[in-house]
Amino acid sequence: MNYPDDETGQVLAEMYQAGIDLSQSHDVVFFHLFEKENQAHAMVEHIKEHLPEITCNLHPDQTPNVWDVDCTVVMTPTHEAIVEQEEVFEKIVSQFTGYTDGWGIEA
Repeated sequence: MNYPDDETGQVLAEMYQAGIDLSQSHDVVFFHLFEKENQAHAMVEHIKEHLPEITCNLHPDQTPNVWDVDCTVVMTPTHEAIVEQEEVFEKIVSQFTGYTDGWGIEA
């Protein structure tokens, strides 16, 4: 399988080589970081209100004074779908002074 020559394409190629069936729906988790807990909570509330099909998990990061918001989307992980979802999250995260930190598939 050929994927675009970018970070998302590389991750998808590695998953494909590892035997993950990327033609099926998976729980795809998008990771976001915040320096303040209230900013992380605000993003979670925004997602609950505007995108109720997305599940969010807020928890302290291993790094002190950093909060993680992991957002799970059930989707078929195509390159186009991942990139589009990352763009959606980027717009939301920036409203709450957070940072995107990649994605992965729950195995």
